[in-house]
Amino acid sequence: MNTIHIRNFCIIAHIDHGKSTLADRLLEETNTVSKKKMKAQVLDSMDLERERGITIKSHPIRMEYKHSDGVTYILNLIDTPGHVDFSYEVSRSLAACEGALLLVDAAQGVEAQTVSNTYLAIENDLTLIPIINKVDLPSAMVDDVKIQMMELIGCDENEIIEASSKSGIGISEIFDAIINRIDPPKDNSGEKTRALIFDSMYDNYRGAIPYVRVFDGVIKPGMTAKFFAHDKEYEITETGHFVLDKIKTNELRAGDVGYVVASIRDMGHIEPGDTITVKDNKAEERLPGYKKIKPMVFSGLYPADADDYDQLRQALEKLQLNDASLEFSPETSEALGFGFRCGFLGLLHMEIIQERLEREFNLGLVTTTPNVIYQVILRSGEKVQVDTPAKLPPFGDIESILEPIVAAEILTPKKYIGAIMTLCQKKRGVYKTTQYLSPEKAQLIYDLPLGEIIFDFYDKLKSISSGYASFDYEFKEFEKGTLQKLDILIHSESVDALSTICHSDDAYHRGVALCSKLKELIPRQMFEVAIQAALNNRIIARTTIRAIKKNVTAKCYGGDISRKRKLWEKQKKGKKRMKMIGKVEVPQEALLAVLQIDSD
Repeated sequence: MNTIHIRNFCIIAHIDHGKSTLADRLLEETNTVSKKKMKAQVLDSMDLERERGITIKSHPIRMEYKHSDGVTYILNLIDTPGHVDFSYEVSRSLAACEGALLLVDAAQGVEAQTVSNTYLAIENDLTLIPIINKVDLPSAMVDDVKIQMMELIGCDENEIIEASSKSGIGISEIFDAIINRIDPPKDNSGEKTRALIFDSMYDNYRGAIPYVRVFDGVIKPGMTAKFFAHDKEYEITETGHFVLDKIKTNELRAGDVGYVVASIRDMGHIEPGDTITVKDNKAEERLPGYKKIKPMVFSGLYPADADDYDQLRQALEKLQLNDASLEFSPETSEALGFGFRCGFLGLLHMEIIQERLEREFNLGLVTTTPNVIYQVILRSGEKVQVDTPAKLPPFGDIESILEPIVAAEILTPKKYIGAIMTLCQKKRGVYKTTQYLSPEKAQLIYDLPLGEIIFDFYDKLKSISSGYASFDYEFKEFEKGTLQKLDILIHSESVDALSTICHSDDAYHRGVALCSKLKELIPRQMFEVAIQAALNNRIIARTTIRAIKKNVTAKCYGGDISRKRKLWEKQKKGKKRMKMIGKVEVPQEALLAVLQIDSD
C-alpha cells in the first residue's frame, strides 16, 4: 500500500483519562475486533493490567478504516501507559509515530502526566490532536479544560474535539482528524533499509521477536538482518503486522509497523532503540532512536529457594527484553545468599516486576528495601556510584555524599496549595515557582530529594488533596546532602538487607522506630536477641527480644532445692552456648519494615 494512506499515531494522557477505552472504541468502529470478542481494555493483555485498571505496556495494533472519501486507510495505533513509572514506554512509542491523540478528562482537566507527555510529543515533532474525553459526565468542565489545553499546546478552540470514549461521542471527528491532520510517513522504500526497534518480546519457540517501525527500505523473509548494536547476523524467517494476534505478511515496507522473527535465541542481542538493517541493502547510519533511561530506584531480588537462582536469572532476562528500563546484576547478601540487584523507574515499576516474576515464572521472592542511587566523593578525590548501603565505603574514607534531586511538578486545585507545600517542606523540598493554568488550577514546581518521595509521597499527596492533585517528576542533578548510613544489627550481626542511607535529622527517629518494628516481627528464640541501630558504628537505639523460657523444673516436686538449682545452671549454660552460636532468621515482613516507618 502507498504510504500516503498510512497513519502512525499513539494515544497519550494522564492515568485514568480514558486511553484504553478510546482504543476500544477505535477498534470497534473499524471492525478490527468483532463484537463477540470485544471486551473492556481489549489491548491490555496482562492480568495485572486488567486487575489494576492501568496500562503497563505499550500495545501496537493495525486497523483498516474506510474514510468518507471512499479510501481505505491503514491506521497503526500504539496505546501507551499513563503512570509516571512507565513514561519510558511512552517515549519509545512516540519515536515510532508521526502523530498523537492528546486525551484530557473533562472532569479532571490537565494533569501532571498530560504536561510531561505533551512535552515528549513536541520534542519528537509529533502532530498533536487535542481531545476532551468524558464530556457526558455531570461533573464535566469542558470550557475550563479547553482553556487549559489552549494554554498548554497553544491550539485554537476549534481544533479541540469533544468526545466520550464510553458512549461513542466524537469518534467520527477523531478519525477525520487522524487522517486530515497527521502526516503520512515518507515513502522511502527505495532507500537503504532501516527499522527502529521500539519494543520486543520472547517466544519459547521462535526466540526474541523485535517490534519495529520501518523508516527506510523493505524487510522480507529470507533476508539477513543486521543490528547496529552488535555484529551478529540472523536470517529473517517471518514478518508481520499486529492485529489482536500477530498476522504474517510477505514484507514490511517504509511506514509500516510490525514484527520480525529471526530465531534470535540470545536475548541480549536485541536492544530497544537499536536499528535493524539487512545485509543486501545495508544502511551506513543508524536511526536516532531515543535516549536510554537510567533506573533511579534499586532493590535486591533473591529467590526464596536458593535452587531457583538460575531460573530467576532467566526470568529477568526475558522481562528485560520486554522492558528495557529494567536493569539487574548479580549480588550476594550474607543474610539472603545469592540474588540480583535490580534497577527500577519507581516503586510501582518494582511492584509490577515482582508480581510478573511470581505469576509468569512461578518464583518465590524475597525483596530488600528499595534505595536510590547515590554518588560518594572519597577523600582521595575518587567518585563512586552506590546503589545499596552495603556498598557504601567506610565512614572515614568519605568526603561527601551526593543524593539525586528531581524536578517535581504538582498540579492541584488552588485550595490544596498550602497543605501540599507543607508536605514538600517535610520532604526537604525546595520551592521554585507556582504557575496558574486556570483561575482554579495551579502548577507547583519543587526540587525534591528522590529518596524522600519513592516510598509514600504520592499516597500522602493524594490524601491531603482529596485525590485531585497529580504528580510527575524527572531527574535533575546530584546534590550534596547531610546523609549517613543507618545499620541494623540483629544479635550483634549487621543485616545488610535492612541498612539504609538517610538524612542526619531523620536517623535517630528511624533507628528507634525500626528497632521497635523489628521486635514485633522477628520471632522469639531460645536465647535473648538484641536489636540495635548504629550510625557510623555508634549505637543510637536498642531493644531486646526476650528469650523463650522453658520450665525445666516442672517435673521436680518436693525434695532438695539443690536439684532444681542444678537444672537451672544447666539451662543457663545451654542458653549461653546457644547465644554464642545461634542464628536469627529474619522473615520477609521484617525486611520490608523500613517501608512502614513514617519518616515524618
